[in-house]
Amino acid sequence: MTNAGATGIGDSPMTLLADVSARDGASPRDTTGIDLPCAAAVGAVAVNAMSVDVEDYFQVSAFEGHIRRDDWQHLPCRVESNVDRILALFAEFEIQATFFTLGWVAERYPQLVRRIVAAGHELASHGYAHVRVTQLDEPGFRADVARTKRLLEDIGGTEVQGYRAPSYSIGAGNLWALRVLEETGHRYSSSIYPIRHDLYGMPEAPRFAFRPAGCERLLEVPVTTIAVAARKLPCGGGGYFRLFPYAFSRWALRRVNRRDRQSAVFYFHPWEIDPDQPVQRGIGMKTRVRHYLNLGRMERRLRHLAQDFHWSRMDRVFLSTSARERADG
Repeated sequence: MTNAGATGIGDSPMTLLADVSARDGASPRDTTGIDLPCAAAVGAVAVNAMSVDVEDYFQVSAFEGHIRRDDWQHLPCRVESNVDRILALFAEFEIQATFFTLGWVAERYPQLVRRIVAAGHELASHGYAHVRVTQLDEPGFRADVARTKRLLEDIGGTEVQGYRAPSYSIGAGNLWALRVLEETGHRYSSSIYPIRHDLYGMPEAPRFAFRPAGCERLLEVPVTTIAVAARKLPCGGGGYFRLFPYAFSRWALRRVNRRDRQSAVFYFHPWEIDPDQPVQRGIGMKTRVRHYLNLGRMERRLRHLAQDFHWSRMDRVFLSTSARERADG
């Protein structure tokens, strides 16, 4: 199921990597000397984690300089109808997934949250208003994640165990956030992207799930990458899934399952299946390409993905006792 290495939350990012195996395909051990399982599986078939970051088109970090948060309430919202389309698609393919949901969305669409839970999906946190962790100090982050966890649990009537930082904004400079997540009752985070990117990323981080040193109950589960030569290439969804041909994504995820013997983590956003969303004016070419590229092809690619792989919720792939027993066995 997971590949966990001993890591640290210290001043230097190298502390994070201190006891991680030098070879990504190996099975590192945690500080107790106990091997952690590598991949959740049903029989010989790997089970991967499907996740959705529930936010609307105007809430993405790339639009921060163009759309004020104070204006969100005045813009046409499309998140509810888009999530309902996703729920229908998942029902068609009998997929249960994890929905990392903004508190802002949950407050305005509580019935949507309840439909997510009623369909058997996992409800998890994406923070309240999509504020990047790099923009918060420790008290501000603690207040944000505690508030959102309580809000989602009150609306959904279920425990919230997982958290994903907006724009994968936990990295070398704010690893203290992982400790805060554990202290506020979260059991896992999926907030570090182990790639080099102009807006986020921590390329020196492990490719697969690890337990940070200083955290006894929190697991960090990075979005999936593949190792090609000395580089890590993204293959876990988002804009890269729309940019690269589907054949690349299929090849990369199969390689992770078969060669690395790991469960993959895939993510996308509701606005990525919505080519009819309002187009923002005055944005740069890079932002325009990243946001709007191949939106019309996204749902078809998701259908291929649903057919080509086995999927489940983040908690069942990475936390459940049964998944660990299957992986060991």
